[in-house]
Amino acid sequence: MKKKWLVMVLAMFTLMAYPVSAFAAEGPTAPDLQIGLDTTFTFLAFILVFFMQAGFAMLEAGSVRMKNAGHVAGKTVLTLAIASLCFWALGFGLGFGNGNGFFGTTGFFYGGDSTGSAFESLAFSDVTLNVKFLFQMAFAAVSLAIVSGGMAERAKISVYIIFGILFSILIYPVVAHWVWGGGWLAELGMQDYAGSTVVHLTGATAAVVATILLKPRLGKFNKEGKPVIIPGHNQVFTVLGVIILWFGWFGFNPGSALSPMGGFFGHVALTTNLAAAAGGLAALIASWLYFGKSDIPAMLNGVLAALVAITGACAFVEPWAAIIIGLVAGAFTFMTSQWLERAGLDDPIYAFSVHGIAGIWGALSTGLFATPELVETVGIGKPGLLYGGGLEQLGVQALGVAGTFVFVAALSFIILYVLKLTIGIRVTEEEELMGLDISEHGTYGYPEQMKLIADSESKPLKH
Repeated sequence: MKKKWLVMVLAMFTLMAYPVSAFAAEGPTAPDLQIGLDTTFTFLAFILVFFMQAGFAMLEAGSVRMKNAGHVAGKTVLTLAIASLCFWALGFGLGFGNGNGFFGTTGFFYGGDSTGSAFESLAFSDVTLNVKFLFQMAFAAVSLAIVSGGMAERAKISVYIIFGILFSILIYPVVAHWVWGGGWLAELGMQDYAGSTVVHLTGATAAVVATILLKPRLGKFNKEGKPVIIPGHNQVFTVLGVIILWFGWFGFNPGSALSPMGGFFGHVALTTNLAAAAGGLAALIASWLYFGKSDIPAMLNGVLAALVAITGACAFVEPWAAIIIGLVAGAFTFMTSQWLERAGLDDPIYAFSVHGIAGIWGALSTGLFATPELVETVGIGKPGLLYGGGLEQLGVQALGVAGTFVFVAALSFIILYVLKLTIGIRVTEEEELMGLDISEHGTYGYPEQMKLIADSESKPLKH
């Protein structure tokens, strides 16, 4: 019954999307309907992934202090603008254009469906090229949004713009080409269904390089070097942001099937949801054992970490394995976030733990849990260690993780270090204290509340 309703809804969207004249003479042919259904399915998935930026806006704004909330939320719109234009101009061609094992050399300044011959790596699906472009562009925007978190509360907006442009042209597309565009990792059979490595590890690696170069926020560590808690201003926002991201992930992972036919996207949706649920519970329990209290932000990060981990494995593993992947991701992310903070890393939204550490685990997990049947269905790589595949696939996954981390870290460091030596990457101490809302944009995200705070601080104490 559910499948019938799904087909009816998709057929309705298809008829709305295509002009009547296309079907005027003899009605739609079976191939026409197939292309229409697949294209509509992928476009709806694009909408979900695109809407994930609203989740990032809520999550990141809620995780920072009130004086920086407008700045951080506004950067998500900036992310979409940068990713859209840069991916159109050069990123799509470098990532998915015909070329060599390292980057594409065709399809720059993307010209529409008629340029399909320049993108042979995407020819496996009949979805129209325009929708494929939009879908892949949304992925690039998610990766850049992760970088934003690592720069929160102290980076200049001009630095984010410059780095965002170069990230969207030189960094993300190259990694995407390696794995999804017919590059050297694709030739080796690396399994990354929807981007544990390509999207999340790439964004997280750039974020942690920025975090290290920017150094900690003022007041984050005391004189003894111990971390001081700087709570976000609105936990309700962060909860809402995670729910939106969880919802959007059903475009991210199941949408990567690029077709509703055969129902395989349902398996991907199932493993995705199970992992997320397990990750949230695992992180909550880990925080309970560590703090003596159940920590809501830890649970939220556990959900996201599990979603990151299952993103690459969702099409290759059984439901029971997805739960294990989620449990490990949630608990391990909490532990590594605490360890990294004690080691002196000030990562305001734990971008590297959530997207980097979990991304690495997600990439390696297929080398353990990928089943022969699902590998055959997807047509990429070999079964995992637990299914008699030996260490070969695990080795390919590890090589992909290491290659991605080294490339992204090196290029990110070069770009940011040059910016640090030339224009500087961090706002002044005075600007940081007053908040980036006012120092970078001239107005607060919460003008009435911030005015009350300023007035109360300026009034003399009554004795």
